[in-house]
Amino acid sequence: MGTGIQAAELGFLVALAGSASLSAAARELGLSKAAVSKRLAQIEARCGVVLVSRTTRRMSLTPEGEAVVERARRILGEIEELDRLLTRSRALPKGLLRVNATLGFGRSHVGPLISRFVRKHPEVEVQLQLSVNPPPLTEDAFDVCIRFGEPPDARVIARRLAPNRRLLCAAPAYLARHGHPATPAELAGHSCIGIRQGDEAYGSWRLSTGKGSRRRTETVRTRGPLATNDGEIAVNWALDGHGILMRAEWDIARYLRSGRLVPVLPQWETPEADVYAVWPQRLQLSTRVRAFVDFAAESLVPRG
Repeated sequence: MGTGIQAAELGFLVALAGSASLSAAARELGLSKAAVSKRLAQIEARCGVVLVSRTTRRMSLTPEGEAVVERARRILGEIEELDRLLTRSRALPKGLLRVNATLGFGRSHVGPLISRFVRKHPEVEVQLQLSVNPPPLTEDAFDVCIRFGEPPDARVIARRLAPNRRLLCAAPAYLARHGHPATPAELAGHSCIGIRQGDEAYGSWRLSTGKGSRRRTETVRTRGPLATNDGEIAVNWALDGHGILMRAEWDIARYLRSGRLVPVLPQWETPEADVYAVWPQRLQLSTRVRAFVDFAAESLVPRG
């Protein structure tokens, strides 16, 4: 048997405190007076203190009993509030949802995803803002941000929605004219299409190969006549044969499948950039946020 007061006894003590006598408490609890008296005696024996002063006519809390009941009421109130929160969280999602995403991925994937989401949840109003750079995670400007890479800030909630890799690619026409680079160092002699986005080091590509202790990483400074802050424009330049591009697999997979772009240095890996949903701690029980993140995770499952 445990020592002290047990969680199941908090309500019993609060009921006692609100009754004028053991008989009244017994009636409220649906127990016999003897059962109430025995249970109280067991609690006091475990605690080692008298909680209720009893006489033949009335009872009252001792100072220790008052302290215990005050804390018990507070704990039970918090449990009741938590239950209300959870009950609300089971309700249908509704209200305003502010979503942020990057330009290219937002246009290609998040926008269509939201179109399907509001059809399923018509009581949710969604405002989507696309930006070149993801906003600071500590700002209160958005409810959910869709971004690449795991966020370093522990003050927010993050959920991985889908795997994603950055790949090197180029149009067959460009490689026919300039050849396939065989090593990362040879990229310095090629036209590389630059993308200025986020906090990433512009013009610096980091490539890795091998496993475990044999793994090595090379950082290459790239150059080229074309650069932009819009990923879609960069992909179009690569399709037109202007150079080698590093871009998220989500943005170029269809062109790799069709052959309009082909992999470059496929045996070398670039840093992972998985797709994450990020939202503030204060919205962890929000029905609309949870519904949207669940829907996004289901919708972004890679199709073969």
